[in-house]
Amino acid sequence: MVEKQSYQGRIHLLQKEFIAQYFKQLDRVARGEDETKTAAIMISGNVVELLRAFDVIPLYPEINALQLAVKKVVLPYILKAEEMGYSVDNCAYVKADIGLLFSGNETPLGKIPIPSLILCNYVGCNVYLNWFEHLAEYTGAPIYNLDLPFVRDPWNGLRRDDVKYVVAQLKELIALLEKITGKKYDEDRLKGILALAAETEEHWSQIKHMTKHKPAPYDAFFDAVMMMAPLYCLRGTMEGLTFFQEAYKEMDERVRLGIGALPEERFRFVIEGPTPWPHLRTFRDLFTKWGAVAVASTYSTVGGMWEFGFRHDPARPLESIAEHMLIHNYTNRNLLQRREQMQRYVQDWSADALILHSVKSCRVFSAGQGDLRELFARELDVPTLLIESDIEDPRYFAEAQLRNRIDAFFESLEHKKLVRTS
Repeated sequence: MVEKQSYQGRIHLLQKEFIAQYFKQLDRVARGEDETKTAAIMISGNVVELLRAFDVIPLYPEINALQLAVKKVVLPYILKAEEMGYSVDNCAYVKADIGLLFSGNETPLGKIPIPSLILCNYVGCNVYLNWFEHLAEYTGAPIYNLDLPFVRDPWNGLRRDDVKYVVAQLKELIALLEKITGKKYDEDRLKGILALAAETEEHWSQIKHMTKHKPAPYDAFFDAVMMMAPLYCLRGTMEGLTFFQEAYKEMDERVRLGIGALPEERFRFVIEGPTPWPHLRTFRDLFTKWGAVAVASTYSTVGGMWEFGFRHDPARPLESIAEHMLIHNYTNRNLLQRREQMQRYVQDWSADALILHSVKSCRVFSAGQGDLRELFARELDVPTLLIESDIEDPRYFAEAQLRNRIDAFFESLEHKKLVRTS
């Protein structure tokens, strides 16, 4: 067994610094000390660069909810929403966010402001629509729903009519942002922001490919989720670019020195599904004790799939934003495309196994995972494990049950390795 790790590094400290600054600004806005406008949006395939062109701060209800879970204070907010009538089967992110709103909007990182605009970028999950419509009703803030069609042809990619359809909505959104902020749309400024975003995405892509090395310099699930915060909160800013420049330097140095995420890398796995935020450290330790490192994860692509080549294009600003939202993020992809992505990870990142983490309150990730398990295990001969908990609700994390299943799985993998080498 591998001893427990402290999971620290330069980029962990830099991430804490930058994200603390982000939440401090939100706190100042909430307390009336800063008049900057804010817009509530989703992480998946969003328009954060367009918001920044109007100096609007992105506000992520998902991130606010997961911060409550990471700090282990989320359950009272979930119960508050359930007392209001939200079902136990509702998305726990929704319940945490609604409970937070009706409890004063105070988080361990500061107060969250009422958004100036509720911008629902509907990407893959119909819960988003209901969630943001409820927020609009409760707060009185104006709402705009960006309708993103599913990619209907998995093999031939984008339909140009879909891009035109989304660009037309972006132009409507621009007019709304001009009205809310009192600022005129400046395409040259948007192009500069997209250039920063593209450079950030290039660094992140290179970092994602570094886990092809043996040993992997970081864990592409547990460490990657830490890097996702600056990717979404700060993309299109110099702070965001600085973070990923530093992250690239640190990971490149680890590759050159042969330093892995763990003292001994014994197993490499790909993981599908989100993290159980209330028990993140405990969940990680269930894998690291076996010397198991995630070399790729689907969850780290919910906001963008840059390791497969996409970059925002300043020369085509609105079309580029539309294409990102339509096809270059995980949650707007169908089951066939998800399978293809995981299969590519297993093969190109030299993984020993696939882990499917089914989340009780997230249908987007959980739907089809049973079929994926059968496909990978039986047709592709990839050792596959399906486990269950929840992304946000601490009541649905059965540590003993998870430990038994994970231990049995890696014992089996270990036995197969011994047989092959004997």
